Amino acid sequence: MRVHGTGLEGVVIVEPRVHGDDRGFFLESYNAREFERLVGREPRFVQVNHSRSAQGVLRGLHYQRPGAQAKLVSVARGEIFDVAVDLRRGSETFGQSACEVLSDQNLHELWIPEGFAHGFLVLSEVADVIYQATEFYAADHEHCIRWDDPELAIPWPLKGKPVVSAKDGRGVAFEDAPPFP
Repeated sequence: MRVHGTGLEGVVIVEPRVHGDDRGFFLESYNAREFERLVGREPRFVQVNHSRSAQGVLRGLHYQRPGAQAKLVSVARGEIFDVAVDLRRGSETFGQSACEVLSDQNLHELWIPEGFAHGFLVLSEVADVIYQATEFYAADHEHCIRWDDPELAIPWPLKGKPVVSAKDGRGVAFEDAPPFP
């Protein structure tokens, strides 16, 4: 396993070791000892989520406060444009985003610690996204920032108007979203 920085403190690309041959491949998507050695912590995952979405679906930008979730995001099928936005007040990168393409071809994962909003856009015909979370989902504590907030200026690689849920369509402006202390 290797990790690469993204420009946002704590958010890293995880590149698992892939063992491939003519039958396919094998990889460890998570190894607690290796993760702790490379990232500096061993998260306790309490929930694993799996979403399937069609091309052009945009989910996010979501976060929980209180009950912040750290997430390890991977793609089992397809390709997504994955985004983490720094919501840590006082951080040098507050309001900045890390954007990475995750796919079933590159097999990269994105580690997003607490204090960030998360969202993604499906680039392939369909995508299965797996994200392991360190806290349980709590609808009463969920927040959503508008995916198209001009202050964030996220460079979504859109081909037309994205498909968003009604809830995501009601997301608030970045300046109105409660940050993390």
